[in-house]
Amino acid sequence: ARRLPDKRFEGRLSADLGVEGRSLLDALRAQRAAITELYEEREYGKALREIMALADKVNEYVDTHKPWELAKHPEQAAVLHDVCSTCIEAFRLLTIYLKPVLPALAEKVEAFLQVAPMSFEDIGRALGAHSIGAYQHLMQRVDAQLLDELLAPPPAPKLVPGGEELAPEIKIDDFTKVDLRIAKIVKAEHVEGSDKLLRLTLDVGEGKTRNVFSGIKSAYKPEDLEGKLTVMVANLAPRKMKFGLSEGMVLAASHADEKANPGIFVLEPFPGAQPGMRVR
Repeated sequence: ARRLPDKRFEGRLSADLGVEGRSLLDALRAQRAAITELYEEREYGKALREIMALADKVNEYVDTHKPWELAKHPEQAAVLHDVCSTCIEAFRLLTIYLKPVLPALAEKVEAFLQVAPMSFEDIGRALGAHSIGAYQHLMQRVDAQLLDELLAPPPAPKLVPGGEELAPEIKIDDFTKVDLRIAKIVKAEHVEGSDKLLRLTLDVGEGKTRNVFSGIKSAYKPEDLEGKLTVMVANLAPRKMKFGLSEGMVLAASHADEKANPGIFVLEPFPGAQPGMRVR
C-alpha cells in the first residue's frame, strides 16, 4: 500500500477518506494519551505492546481491503486511492508513536513522507492531499533463523580438565600394556645438584627395591614420603639420567598451568593396598 500512491497517483494522497479509513485513524489517535503516559512513566515495554496492538488493527484493515487486488481493477481506482492513503496515514501515526524508541527509522519516514520532523502534536492532524516522495525500503524483514540465533543462549564453555585436552582415545589393549603397581616408598632423599628431583627407593613386591627419580621436590620433603604407598609405572624402560638410573615412574597429578594452579600431588592408594598389587 505504501508503494502504490507514488506509482499510481503521482505521489499524492487522497484528502477525502472513507468511513472505514477515518474510523481506523480515529482509533489510532485515541490512544495518544495512554501511550504518552506510558512513555512518561518509562513503561517502554507496555507502550510498545500498545503500539503493536494498533499495528494489528492496521494489518486487519489491509487484509480486509486487499489493495493488491484492487490494483488489478481500473474501475476501483478511487477505492484503491482511499485505502492506500489511509494506510499511509496510519503508517505515519504508528511512526510517531515509535519515534521515541526508533528515531532513526522516524527520520527515514519523514524523508519519505516529505514532512518536517514529527512530534506527538502531529497525531491530531491529517496529511490531507499531500505529496509524498518515492518509496524506498525502510527496514529489513526479520529472518526467523537469525532471530533464533540471536536469542539463543550462548553455548556452554568447553571444560578442559586440568587445563589441557584429553589425550587421544585408546583401546583397552593399549591400557593393559601399561603395568601400574602399588609401590612403598622405602626411602626418599634429595638429589645433589638438582632443584627438582627427589630420589625414591621403592618396594614393588619383587624382593628387591627400585631406584626412581621424581620431579616432586617443590611439593614434598623426603621425610613426609617415607613409608607411604603410591602408584608407579612398573614396566617403563629404565632411563639413564645424569644422577643415575631411573627404574620406573611415580604417578603424580598437576595442573597444566602451574603458575596459576601450583601444586604436585603424588597418588596414594586407600589403606589396605599392598606393594606389588596391580592397578587395573
